[in-house]
Parts: sequence; structure tokens; C-alpha cells
Amino acid sequence: MGGRRRRNDEDFSFVSPVVKYLLFLFNFIFWIIALVMVSIGVYARMMKHAETALACLSVDPAVMLMVVGILMFFITFCGCVGSLRENICLLQTFCVCLTVIFMLQLVAGVLGFVFADKARNKVTEMINKAIIHYREDIDLQNLIDFGQKEFGCCGGVTFTDWSQNMYFDCKQSNPSRERCSVPFSCCIMPPDKVVINTMCGQGMQELEYTEAVKFIHANGCIDKLVDWIHSNLFLLGGVALGLAIPQLVGILLSQILINQIKDQIELQNYNVKHRSDPWR
Repeated sequence: MGGRRRRNDEDFSFVSPVVKYLLFLFNFIFWIIALVMVSIGVYARMMKHAETALACLSVDPAVMLMVVGILMFFITFCGCVGSLRENICLLQTFCVCLTVIFMLQLVAGVLGFVFADKARNKVTEMINKAIIHYREDIDLQNLIDFGQKEFGCCGGVTFTDWSQNMYFDCKQSNPSRERCSVPFSCCIMPPDKVVINTMCGQGMQELEYTEAVKFIHANGCIDKLVDWIHSNLFLLGGVALGLAIPQLVGILLSQILINQIKDQIELQNYNVKHRSDPWR
């Protein structure tokens, strides 16, 4: 009886295979996503030639994608190896990193809400810089055109902001054929129109606001963006929750596994210490 009891004690494990492999699968999925992000970032960076054009975005999207991908790769690598090898050090690194990122996201959300005016000014500054560099990079140009068409807006605060661009500048000394114009993405397009007239914004900055609104979306994109945010708070909250839940699940699973591994180590130490004790 004593031998059977000793053998059962030594075979018993506090570590749950469900928790262990669920955490591994969770990290493996995001590890693959991180590899894809890094690959896309490297490819986009290699294909990008207009460095000054994207300076208006403060951070190059390709570089940001690579940085986020590398950080995510490191964290999920710790989670994958830590769960498979039952390594407390790697699991604690994974858990701490996720906790720090989660807290930073909370702080960023609170600061963005408290300092909404400063955030608005920063966005306005970025849009104005993007307008200046509009013709210098095709990706930036497509991004601005997409935003103006989707939100039905033109410029940052108003459509005359396009005068900041050297091609659309309204000064009499400007020799450009697009002087006093706005991009075609500002134009009000009939739904049944198949062929787009790219010169539809010709001379629109010379018109008064009341006349311009008949042909283009004369309101700025800042106000449109703010209105969109206010009308889609539930959607944005759902996105934020969708980002937070995987992090919280990862933190919870890693903490459960860490505690189970610690209990298992204590059991092993106890068995080693009392292996020769016939009265245990």
C-alpha cells in the first residue's frame, strides 16, 4: 500500500494540460500575426522611396508596423516557450509585458479624453502637413483622397486649407494649372457617375463658401472626424474591448499557470525531502 501511494504522489501534477496548451495556442496565433506584421512592414519599407512625404505622419506606418510586430513577437515568444517548458521566468516576463501594455493603453485613453483639445490640435497639425506633402507621395495622396471621400470633407478646418499646398496655392504668382483648386476627392460626386472628372475642383477656392458647397464638400475633415467619433462611441468601445480581452485572457492564463508550476515545484521538493521517510 505504501509503495502504491508513493507512486501516485509522484505522478500527480498541479499543472493543468488544458491551461498549458490553451496558453500556448493563444500565443502561437498572435506569434504568427506578429510575423505577418513584421513582413508587411519590411516589405512596405523597402518599397517606400519618398521619405520626406511621410514625415507629416510623425511616425512612418511601415516602421510602426515593424516595431509593434517585433514587440509582439518577443512577448508571444516568451508566452509560447514559457508555457511549453513551464518556465516561470518567461511566463512572468510575458505577464508583466501584457500588464504594462494594458496599463499604457488605459492611460493613453484617459489622457486622450482629458486633453481632447490638444489632441485635436495635434491632428490638425498632422493634416496640414499632409496637405503640404500631398503631391509628393502616392500612398499619402491616396490616403487623403480616401479620407475626404469617406467623410465627405475637404481640408483640415475648411476647403481653403488646400492653399497651403504649392500646387493649389491661390497666390497670383503661382504658375500651377491647379492654382486655387482642390483635389477631386473634395467634389460632390453623383451616385450614378461612372467616370470621375479629376478637374472638378478647379478654381473652387476662389468661390465663396455658399457657392462652393454646391460643388464640393466645403467643411473640414476635423469636424467630420469628431462627429464620426461621437456617433460611433459604441463601435470604438467595442474595438477597445476587443483589444483588451485577449490581453486580459493572456494575463489570467499565465498567472494560473505560474501558480500551478509553483505548486508543482513545492510538491516535488516535498517528495524529495520525504522520500526516505516511511511515515509520510
